[in-house]
Amino acid sequence: MHRRTALSVSAVLLAAAPLLSACSSDPRPGTAAVVGGQRITTSALQAQVNDVRGAQDRSEQSAPAAGTARLERMKLNKMIQLRILEETAKDAGITVSTREIEDVRKETTQQSGGAAKMEQLALAQRLPVAPDQIDEDIRFQLLLGKIKEKFGDDAFVPALTKAAGALHIEVSPRYGGWDAKQIALGEAQTPWITQRTRPEQPPAGA
Repeated sequence: MHRRTALSVSAVLLAAAPLLSACSSDPRPGTAAVVGGQRITTSALQAQVNDVRGAQDRSEQSAPAAGTARLERMKLNKMIQLRILEETAKDAGITVSTREIEDVRKETTQQSGGAAKMEQLALAQRLPVAPDQIDEDIRFQLLLGKIKEKFGDDAFVPALTKAAGALHIEVSPRYGGWDAKQIALGEAQTPWITQRTRPEQPPAGA
């Protein structure tokens, strides 16, 4: 079932042809990226980063904080990839309901040992997720799981590539350039390759 299955597609992504038009020209002032003609503003990006920083400051057990520039790239990468998933899902008639998100959150909370523990684990991931970002993260992973389930291993990446190409992604050079081969922001290094629907477990003894 896609809720419990880690989606490892690195080999497929690395083999994918670079069909996207990568653009690193500065789209416009105050804009981190333009995806499908819609802006991802620097203020929206900074709000996501600030949410994580605030949660880390309040948590005594959060993972060591990534540098601000790196965290900005990681968060922007995830925001762009969510737009790609949404476009792919729309074309394929795939939806994720609020009830599905609530069910996964409830299951994850129970398996984590409570809401506080679940939030702590989410914040300790390689790409930290603040408490108020958890529902969006679950939606991201459910979309990814459903798309992979519908298209299968052979057609999964081409479907994402097609959707991303149609979105004409532009990224401010402040955050790097769009990597067509990886379907990701260059140097962002977020866990797009391997996704899980529950927070990653911390290393033993952490």
